[in-house]
Amino acid sequence: MNVCEITKKYGPLAGRLLIANIFIIAGYKKIGGFAGTAGYMASKMGLPPDSLLINALLVATIAIILGGGVLLLLGWQARWAATAILLWMIPVTLIFHAYWSVPADQMQMQMIQFQKNMAIMGGLLYIIACGPGAFSLGRDKC
Repeated sequence: MNVCEITKKYGPLAGRLLIANIFIIAGYKKIGGFAGTAGYMASKMGLPPDSLLINALLVATIAIILGGGVLLLLGWQARWAATAILLWMIPVTLIFHAYWSVPADQMQMQMIQFQKNMAIMGGLLYIIACGPGAFSLGRDKC
């Protein structure tokens, strides 16, 4: 088996595992730090941290990233999971990593976070386009 064949066979699995890892860990951290995450979200959105809207958005966020991350990990309904996460990431990236509207001392870090999210969205688009690949519970072909 040559390098190209190995990459085609195992690359999609490795890519799914790496992307899923980000979302699974972030989801668990949001559960454990629910109040702190709600406070951060509220400060960015100009709402009280105990508002019903913030709590509902945070619960939805946890469901999307943790549930979607697990689905990506397993490769089951991976295209749907990647689509849900991608659609969630668009407003999240624009609201929480708007580097163009932060003080100069925060601009570099927010730009890095913004660009990181853009790269992750690229990986999600690849899963949407080509499916989960080999070694998945939902092996649809590209």
